[in-house]
Amino acid sequence: MTPDQVALLHELIKNRTVLNVNGVDVSIAHASLDHFVVDLAVLVHKLKDMENLQALLVAVRMGDRVFLVGRSRLPEVHVGEIFAEFGGGGHAFAASGTVRDLTMVQILERLPDVLRRHVNPLWEARHLMSSPVKSVNASDTIGDVRKTLTRYNINSLPVMDDGEMAGIITRQVADKAAHHGLGKIPVREYMSREFASVTPDASVESLKELIVGNNQRFVPVFEEGRLAGAITRTDLLRHMVAGVRANHRQGAGNGNSELIPRKRSVARLLRDQLPPPILKMLQDMGQVGDALGMNIFAVGGFVRDLLLRQENLDVDIVVEGEGIAFATEYAKQHECRVRAHRKFGTAVIIFPDGFKVDVASTRMEYYLEPGALPTVEHASIKLDLYRRDFTINTLALAINGEHYGDLHDFFGGQRDLEERAIRVLHNLSFVEDPTRMFRAIRFEQRLGFHMGVHTEQLLRSAVRMGFLDKVGGGRVFNELVLIFMEADPLPAVLRMAELDLLKYIHPSLAGIKKARPLFEAASQALHWHALLYTGETCRRWLVYFLCLTASLDRDAIEGVCSRLSITARYRMVVAQEREESHRVLQDIHRYRSRGRTPRASQVYRWLTPFSTETLLYLMASAGHEEVRRWISQYFTRLAGASSILTGSDLKRMGLPPGPRYREILDGLLDARLNGKVVTREDEVALVKKRFLRSAPKT
Repeated sequence: MTPDQVALLHELIKNRTVLNVNGVDVSIAHASLDHFVVDLAVLVHKLKDMENLQALLVAVRMGDRVFLVGRSRLPEVHVGEIFAEFGGGGHAFAASGTVRDLTMVQILERLPDVLRRHVNPLWEARHLMSSPVKSVNASDTIGDVRKTLTRYNINSLPVMDDGEMAGIITRQVADKAAHHGLGKIPVREYMSREFASVTPDASVESLKELIVGNNQRFVPVFEEGRLAGAITRTDLLRHMVAGVRANHRQGAGNGNSELIPRKRSVARLLRDQLPPPILKMLQDMGQVGDALGMNIFAVGGFVRDLLLRQENLDVDIVVEGEGIAFATEYAKQHECRVRAHRKFGTAVIIFPDGFKVDVASTRMEYYLEPGALPTVEHASIKLDLYRRDFTINTLALAINGEHYGDLHDFFGGQRDLEERAIRVLHNLSFVEDPTRMFRAIRFEQRLGFHMGVHTEQLLRSAVRMGFLDKVGGGRVFNELVLIFMEADPLPAVLRMAELDLLKYIHPSLAGIKKARPLFEAASQALHWHALLYTGETCRRWLVYFLCLTASLDRDAIEGVCSRLSITARYRMVVAQEREESHRVLQDIHRYRSRGRTPRASQVYRWLTPFSTETLLYLMASAGHEEVRRWISQYFTRLAGASSILTGSDLKRMGLPPGPRYREILDGLLDARLNGKVVTREDEVALVKKRFLRSAPKT
């Protein structure tokens, strides 16, 4: 290939997009050049093979003409008929054309409409159905059925009798029956016994006839006599509207539309964004899943940040099947360890270098009451994603063989990533788990997104109604810790204050905006400490938590510790050390106000009782550069200092053991800190001069 061909191929790869038309993925690539490049058809063929594309349309402007080349491996995509609309021609699998009277922009705008007319549908019932299917028994009461419908947030259920599907019960029928006092009657008395079913290969058109034409809201899908899945009216509606949306986002009112995929391949993005070891790991996991007959997905923040082109190697895997069995088999083949939690159906794969991957079975959660911990059951990938907090975290990336790289988006996650919006999946999200309020703020500030108007209204409503009071304090504290572990937690803190969330921690924190300078000073102190490379661990979140509660008195901070169920380990820092540090800081300021400079030993005695986090909090709170300099002196020169001589040395010198040893060793340390002694010999001489002569005779 010539340099010009390489450059053009690179441009086509960079500009390639995928449109899902009637269930078929069609790739479109375009480029613009001011000069002519030969053998465009060869480059298109290379691109098709490199990306393993089933249907590819390429438009390249060279000078005053646009050259079209198309290749297809699918009978559903007849590229000859497609290019005929632009004056080109060819057959079903290869075509080309040259356009003089249209610009590149005009061609790309017309393509979606042309594709909708010429690409034959490929969707079948298997693509729309949900599985496994929740059901009730014919002997269950109407009251029990209503609880099941509410628990799983569904509107229709199949009714099973001796392992066979006997009917369908809807929420409307169950509610009316209960209204008439029939809550204890078996559901078999009021279920619909006449229903149609389909097989997995049924067309979307036949589903439309059943659901729209016959008004059947729930269509069971049977495979070899077994209930394999179900399709609801909502599933069909979502499929029908997901193909096209009006292009009004930029204010265009001309009726133009764009095709948006509910499922698309991001295999190339995986290759471009992930380190080779992580990419290989995902491919290996897909192979293990194929061997076990399980569908394997990467989910959560890993997928979200992949689409945002942000590094995130915190990989979460879910398995449609037994997650522990999958983790065990993968670990066996790749010399890893597995830590299993059978109660929850989860596992952690631990690699030889310490890298960890969380694995779970696909599951759904429901809440018996607001703020309670969820009850968990096995479910499909769709229901697993529905239990998550926000739409941007509901994306699933298939990593199995033939589906490798397919991105599943059931709830509009890609749309909200594009719109940079944080949105909940349903209106009771903050009621069922109020800690999601803190996570909404954390994601909003970290990603630079905005909370959707409706989502923010739901959050404010949940705050007003006091749902946070129903949540264990430890869970709220964990969310605060995660916020304070962010690179810059101040915007999230200010947002919490704006949304009245800080009142839950303590009513006095409502005016936290005044603490902005303290948080900014803490951030500077933490950066300074990190650059010291002392090797000491520092819990950044604890420094910020001390800043958050800086204005609270002793009784208030004790109340906060109790409310948030803070453990004794951290309570000692948050309450005891914090209060003592305030007294020490007052002493230091009094010392400075008298125009005195403390000796190094005095600085050491002031500061050595405190943890690193409390000292950095003191540095942020100092309020005077000279005081900060004294604290920095402790970190850089004084921390960890000790005398060379020990109690054993004193005994060998003839000093009798006793409480005086502490006085002598403290005196030696003070002398060393103040530069009075340097070597061991200096210390020995000082002991002989100051202490040995006055030692009591034995």
